[in-house]
Amino acid sequence: MGAWELLLVGLVILLGLCGVLVPGLPGSWLVWAAVLWWALKDPQPVAWLVLVGATVALFLCQVVRWALPPRRLKSSGATRRMAGYAGAGAFLGFFLVPVLGAIPGFLGGIYLSERLRLGRPDAARASLRTVMRAGGSSILAELFTCLLIAGAWLGAVLWG
Repeated sequence: MGAWELLLVGLVILLGLCGVLVPGLPGSWLVWAAVLWWALKDPQPVAWLVLVGATVALFLCQVVRWALPPRRLKSSGATRRMAGYAGAGAFLGFFLVPVLGAIPGFLGGIYLSERLRLGRPDAARASLRTVMRAGGSSILAELFTCLLIAGAWLGAVLWG
């Protein structure tokens, strides 16, 4: 697979990661489809392992999301700006503290957004709890799964 095709797969994965944060976009399915396309175009054992791992991870994520409360973020006061901060925090955390840093990064992004908006730390903490109860945990689970898949794909491309 050429460099331009790999770049295109990476862009589709990045679009899928952004799609997780935007309601109505099939973010996790875009990530999976990009990995499928890569595995079909570059049929090596590592590509198929990443595809099988991505499929299992997304299936488990759907099971976990089914057990979590449904997304009612609009009623909790969540905004697009908050989603942007949460996504940026998760992305930075994923690479600064490999893999597990995405969780505190996501929570830190929501807290920072609310701290800037509300101005008081206690109000920002209360808003963070409200957002996580209203469906933020569901988004976190899906985003974390997609970040794991993106990391596995990137690792397979760089070291495969």
